[in-house]
Amino acid sequence: MGRGGWARDCWSRLRRERLLLVFGGVALALQLLDPQPWARWRAWLALPTLLGLFALLLSIEGIRASGAVQRAAQALARRVHDQRTLALALVGGSALLSMALTNDVSLFLLVPLTLALGRGSALPVRRVVILEALGVNAGSALSPVGNPQNLLLWQHSGLSMAQFVWRMLPAAGTMLVLLACAVCLLVPARALAAGDAPAASAAPLRPALGWVSALLLLSVLALLQEHRAALAAALALLVFALGWRDVPRRVDWGLLGTLATMFVGLGHLAEWPPLQAWLLRPDWHAPLVLYAGGVLLSQVLSNVPATVLLWPHVGHAMALAVAVNVGGFGLALGSLANLIALRLEGGRGSLGEFHRISLPFLLVCAPLVWLVTRLLG
Repeated sequence: MGRGGWARDCWSRLRRERLLLVFGGVALALQLLDPQPWARWRAWLALPTLLGLFALLLSIEGIRASGAVQRAAQALARRVHDQRTLALALVGGSALLSMALTNDVSLFLLVPLTLALGRGSALPVRRVVILEALGVNAGSALSPVGNPQNLLLWQHSGLSMAQFVWRMLPAAGTMLVLLACAVCLLVPARALAAGDAPAASAAPLRPALGWVSALLLLSVLALLQEHRAALAAALALLVFALGWRDVPRRVDWGLLGTLATMFVGLGHLAEWPPLQAWLLRPDWHAPLVLYAGGVLLSQVLSNVPATVLLWPHVGHAMALAVAVNVGGFGLALGSLANLIALRLEGGRGSLGEFHRISLPFLLVCAPLVWLVTRLLG
């Protein structure tokens, strides 16, 4: 391919990365309005987070390339008799995993399995993936290590892990009950006939790649727990450079680019003086103001930046934790997990369907969680 053809190919691919272009535009516009030195951009970029995600993506891609995901999908389909039960198992599994492995890691594990189950079957894959995104948001809300905002607020709260879980139980329990209702409403109880089992993978099973990738994933998670993201990324690259060089080429570089522009754009927005001035106006110690503000700000900034922005003004860690976790529903931007799920699903029209499910979910969930937490808090 000539230089001109290569450039056209790159531009064609870039035009398909709509979120990357949107967040990149936000970052550039804010830089023009409020110029900042490169040191601030480097801080907003959150390079350790990106390196950690890269290591996870490589590990999960290795598992997927091994054929193990397709075989697991076939085994699961043989044991489940209808679509609704299968969806409840997948969405419930995503919620449970997110309590221990964090919301994004749970999606990296379960979305490929869901996509494999959908090949050759009538399972509404996109809908189930969207429900899995809601599931990891709901499940991770219960755990102090389930998502970044909970980890941050747990460290500030002075509570033990058990106390944090107990305080979050009314809100997270309400979310999980609503989630189960949503699955039952949105996924039919249609029988999974023999012909609905996923087709056998055309790719050969590569057991060595599967075992090495699984061990690598455990190692990456351990290193990330110790805040050694750079070492985790280097280890993942080394493993596949030595044995399976096709795996790094399969990584979704567009997702990493989108997240990088998102971190920079939203990081700058959170520190933009007009927004900072606006934050001084409301009485954040009023419970309803804090709850509504946390939910709404999460919709436009995502819930992790909203947490960082609001914490100095509120002084009540658990009330803020409830608000920003509820704020993960609604718009796709509300939670990084939403964007990851949509990216992994990868189909056209997924963003529109996500909002057709997630926005009504938020409109029901937000007032109900408020009432439950006020009654039981």
